[in-house]
Amino acid sequence: MLDYNQPIDRAGPEAPQRKPQAGFNALELANLLWRRKVAIAAAALLGATLAVTAGKSLTPRYTATAQLYVDPRELQLVDRELTPRAQDVSGMSMVVESQARLITSNSVLLQVIQQAGLDKDPEFGGGDGTSLMSSLLGLIGLHPRAPSAAEKKEVQLAALDALNKHITIRKTEKSFIVDIEVWSTDPAKAAMLANTLTNAYLTESRNSQASAARRATNDLSSRLKELRERLRNAETALATYKAQNNFVGTQDTLISDQQLSASNQRLAAARAATMDAQARLDQIEASRRTAADAGAIPEALQSPTIANLRAQYADARKKYAEQAGELGPRHPALRQTEKQVEDLKRTISEEIDRFAQSAKNDLTRARDFEASLNRALEAQKRQSVQLSQAAVRLRELEREADASRDVYQSFLKRSRETEEQESLNTSAARVIGEATVPQRRSFPPAMSLFAMIGFIFGAVAASSWFVAAELLFAGATAPAPTPARPQRTPAPETARAPQRARSPEASPPQEAPRAPEVAQAPPELAAPPLQPAPVEKPLIEKPLIARLQEADVIHTLGAILATGGGVDLTLLGWPTLRPGFPLTSLLNAWRDMRAAVVRRADGKAMPVIALVGTGETTGRSVAALNFALAAARDGARVLMIDADHQARSLSNKINRRGKSEPSRLGWLSIGTKDAREIKTVNGISVLPAADGDAGKATDAIRKAIAQARAAGGYDLVILDGPVVPLSAGDLKLLDDSDALVAVLPTSLDINDSLEEILAALGRAERKLVGVVLDELTPAAQTRQRGRQYA
Repeated sequence: MLDYNQPIDRAGPEAPQRKPQAGFNALELANLLWRRKVAIAAAALLGATLAVTAGKSLTPRYTATAQLYVDPRELQLVDRELTPRAQDVSGMSMVVESQARLITSNSVLLQVIQQAGLDKDPEFGGGDGTSLMSSLLGLIGLHPRAPSAAEKKEVQLAALDALNKHITIRKTEKSFIVDIEVWSTDPAKAAMLANTLTNAYLTESRNSQASAARRATNDLSSRLKELRERLRNAETALATYKAQNNFVGTQDTLISDQQLSASNQRLAAARAATMDAQARLDQIEASRRTAADAGAIPEALQSPTIANLRAQYADARKKYAEQAGELGPRHPALRQTEKQVEDLKRTISEEIDRFAQSAKNDLTRARDFEASLNRALEAQKRQSVQLSQAAVRLRELEREADASRDVYQSFLKRSRETEEQESLNTSAARVIGEATVPQRRSFPPAMSLFAMIGFIFGAVAASSWFVAAELLFAGATAPAPTPARPQRTPAPETARAPQRARSPEASPPQEAPRAPEVAQAPPELAAPPLQPAPVEKPLIEKPLIARLQEADVIHTLGAILATGGGVDLTLLGWPTLRPGFPLTSLLNAWRDMRAAVVRRADGKAMPVIALVGTGETTGRSVAALNFALAAARDGARVLMIDADHQARSLSNKINRRGKSEPSRLGWLSIGTKDAREIKTVNGISVLPAADGDAGKATDAIRKAIAQARAAGGYDLVILDGPVVPLSAGDLKLLDDSDALVAVLPTSLDINDSLEEILAALGRAERKLVGVVLDELTPAAQTRQRGRQYA
C-alpha cells in the first residue's frame, strides 16, 4: 500500500524494508499461557461467580406487549370529514407515526396514572400512603396533613417521567401495526399497564375527535347569527331598490322588458301592414292609369258586387253584338242596349274607385297606427335605458345577496354536520392483541450468559496480566544493545543524498544499518556544528488529498432546467458544488492545491494545472468542472480547456448548451471554428476539444495557453485531461503544465489507479500536488475490490 504520510523520492534507491521483531511469537505465548493455566482457570471461575452474583442481585423486569392497529383511513360516516384524509403512502406513514407518538403523550399517560393509581406506587416514585410516620400519628389520634396541590402535581410529574421510561413504542415496517411494550417488576402489573395504555389511547383519540368537532360546531354556530343578519340586510336592500326603481316582473324578466319586446313586435307588424296597404293602393292606381281591365285586381275578383256587374256587363255586350248584326245603327233597341253597356261599365269603374278610396283609407290608418306604435316604443326605450343604468346597482345588490345566502347556507350545513360528528367515532384504530402476563423476565438475561461472560472476561484478564508482566520483566532484564562501530570509508558524492531527519522518539528501537552507499561520517567529523544544518526540500512534496462526496454536490436536470440566458455550467446535468457552503473540507483542500500550484509556478501570471485520471473519463471531467467552479467562487478568472480529444465529455456537454463564439480578442481558439472560446455565466471560459489527431490537438492547446498567458486575461488554466495512457504529445502538454492533480474513482482500486497514473507520468510525477478521491456514485456501478485509501 502506498503511504502518503512520507514524501515520495523515486529518484533514489529504495531502502530495504525491515520487519520489527515481535516481543512474543505464537509458541512462546502458548507456553506462557500453559504454564499459568491453573491461575487462568481460577480467575475465569472467579469471574463467572462474580457475574452470576451480580446478575442475581439485579431486579428482574417483565415486559408485556399489546398490539394496536392504527388505520389512517378513517371510517367514512358523513360526506365530508372534519380533517383531511391521508391519500399517499408517505402521508399514511406520517399519520401512523404521529398516532404512535400520541400514545406516549402526557394526556394519555396522565390518564393511565390516574386509572392505575401509579402516583401511589413506589415503583413509579409514589408512596403507599401508610408510611411509618403516618401510622404513629394515627396511634396517638393525629392525622397527617393532606398533601397540597403542588405536592400532588410534583408526584404526578415524577410518576409521568417514570412511566415514560417504562414504555417502548415500536412500529412494524410497511404496516399499520404498533407494538406497545411496558415493563415492570411485577408481570401482572406490566400487562395491566399495557392494556390500560391502549384503552387510554383509544379513549383520548375518540375524545380528541369529539372535542375538535365540538369546537368547530361552536365556531360555526357563533358565526351563523352574524351571517343570518347580513343575509337579511342584503335581501332587504335588494327589495327596497327594486321597488324604488320600478323593477317589477316575473322571475325571468321584467315587465318593462316584456312590454318593450311586445311593442317591438307590434311595430314590426304595423310596418308590414302599412307596406301591404301601400302596395295594394299602388296596384289599384296603376290599373286605373293603364288601359288594362280595372276589375282584374285581387280585390275586384273577390268582390261579389263586381262579379255580378261584370256578368251583367258581359250579357249586355253579348246582346249588343247580336242586335248590331240584326238591327241598324240607329235602331232604338240597339241604342238602348248600347246605353245599358255604358252604364254597366261606368258602374264597374265607380266600384273600382271605391276600392281605391278604401285602399287609401287603409294606408292612412296603417301609417297612423305605425306612428303611434313608434312613439310608444321610443318612450319604452328611454325607460329601458333608465332601468338598465339602475340595473348595475341592482345586479351588485343581487350578487351581495347571493354571496351572503351561499355563505350562510354553507355554514349552516357544515354546522349541522359537525354537530352530528360529535357523537360519531370515525377512528379505525383497534386493539388486535391484548397484553398477557409475561412468563419470562426480559431483564436480566439468563444466568448462563452471565456465567459465560464472566468466565471469558476472567480468563482474558488473567492472560493479559501474565503477558504484560512477562513483557515488563523481559524488558527490565534485557541487556542494552551495543552500538555498531561506524565505518570510516567516505561515501561517494553521488550517494550523499539528503535524508529526512527523524526524531529519536519516532525511530524504531532496533534500526537496521543503512545502505552501503549512504555511509555515516567518521567519529572525528561527527561533532555538532555551530550552525544547524539546513533541511533541504524533499524531491517530491506530499500530495494533498481531497474527497469529492455526494454531500458536496447537487444533481440537476440539465435538459429541463437549461435556460436561454447563456451557458450555465451548473445546469449541464452533472453533479456540481452546492452553493452557499464556502467552508467545506473539499473547498479548503482545493484552495491548498491551488496555493501549491502558485508556489510551483514560480511567479507565473497564469499557472496551468492538469487533472488526469484512469478508467471512465466522465468522473474526471466532473471533478475538473467542480475544481474550476471552486476557483471561480473564490474570485479567480478561470480558463478551462478540454484536453481529452478522445472522449470529449466536457465538449459534448458544452456544445449542446450554446454555440461557440469568437473571444473578445479574436485569438483564443484551438484551430477550428467549433473549438472557439465559450463564455459562461459562472465566470469560466471553456475551450472545447479540437478535431484531428493527438499531436495537432496538443499543439493547438499549447498555442492557446501561450496566447492566453501573453494577453493576461485569466488567473488560472485548468486542463481536463489528457487521458491515461498518455501519448508523446500528452507528455509534452504535461511538461508545460505547472502542476498535476490525480482523480481516483473509489469504484476502482485506488492504489492500482494511482500506480497506473504515476507509471504513465514518468518524470512529470514530481508535479503531482494533489489527489481527488471521486466518491460520487458512478453511472454504472462496478464492484470494488477492497476499498482502500492510500
